[in-house]
Amino acid sequence: MAFFKKLKDRMFRSSSKLDEGLDAIVSEGGSAEGTIVAVPPASAPEPDRAPPPPVQTPDPAPIPTVVPSEPESAKKAGILGRMFTGDQPEIVRRTLDNAMVEQLEELLIAADMGVDTALRVTANMAAGRIGRRLSVDEIKQLLADEVARIMEPVARPMPLYNQKPQVVLVVGVNGSGKTTTIGKLASQFKAAGKSVVIAAGDTFRAAAVEQLQVWGDRAGVPVMTAPQGSDPASLAFEAMTKAQADGADLLLIDTAGRLQNRTDLMEELSKIVRVIRKKDPDAPHNTLLVLDATTGQNALQQVKVFQELADVSGLVMTKLDGTAKGGVLVALADKFGLPIHAIGVGEQIDDLAPFDPEEFARALVGLGD
Repeated sequence: MAFFKKLKDRMFRSSSKLDEGLDAIVSEGGSAEGTIVAVPPASAPEPDRAPPPPVQTPDPAPIPTVVPSEPESAKKAGILGRMFTGDQPEIVRRTLDNAMVEQLEELLIAADMGVDTALRVTANMAAGRIGRRLSVDEIKQLLADEVARIMEPVARPMPLYNQKPQVVLVVGVNGSGKTTTIGKLASQFKAAGKSVVIAAGDTFRAAAVEQLQVWGDRAGVPVMTAPQGSDPASLAFEAMTKAQADGADLLLIDTAGRLQNRTDLMEELSKIVRVIRKKDPDAPHNTLLVLDATTGQNALQQVKVFQELADVSGLVMTKLDGTAKGGVLVALADKFGLPIHAIGVGEQIDDLAPFDPEEFARALVGLGD
């Protein structure tokens, strides 16, 4: 539960946006639980006639006033009720109707869930519930259930094989958190008793190579590098040779992420795959696409492009702590159905964790533990 607490605390932008939006939707047209607005009946007009003459009657004898005492059980109930419940806030509920469903759709689209996914989610939430009065917490639970239902089939850890080395090709645009993700994965696998080799294949960015070297030193993992601008495929071949010689369990290969010229990137990735397949015809065994959550709907386009460039086998979503667009992960699951292996909410090694659909759904909508 430690990562869920971190996820919930750090996904404040997404959950806060949904929180505020749901509160506003329910408050608009809603009313407090049990509140009844009484409309007084219209009084009939008096007919035009003279009032009757006054009638003199003798003064009646005074009747003593008796105030009935409150039953003892009622006293106890009232006292105990106040002791145990205190001043309970009123629960505002709103009747679920077509207008409310449309507002929910707009809110989910604004959270980058995408039009198709938002329509599907709200339709499922409304199914069999039109006309019911719902509170904010009830709507949150319905939304969390729907999100978890969509995410459940794609929540799978990265598979590990007996093949040595298992080659993991990591792709993604520059700035997506790809290099940091490789470093975290290497550290976590090493801590789990796996021997790991890293190939710093983004030879066009010196910063990426330096960052991987820092992670490698921290985790005690060797990092294979090459001079800036050199051929990444040659480096991948050398790293494969070293990993086989060392009996390494995993070889993680970083790649360049330039999408400005897709032809060059496609040729580069194809060449890396051809070269490592000279060592192992089944390599790469995993192709991970790292996505930046702050890009919102652009992540959908990136998945489409990299599916064309490489045989993507799974996704890692980073930077969920810095965006109000966490709903894009739901859209990705709904549209592509690719396995989501892990999500990241920060820069520390334990800020990358296996994807849990229920924890993510509850954090996204702002529900508690």
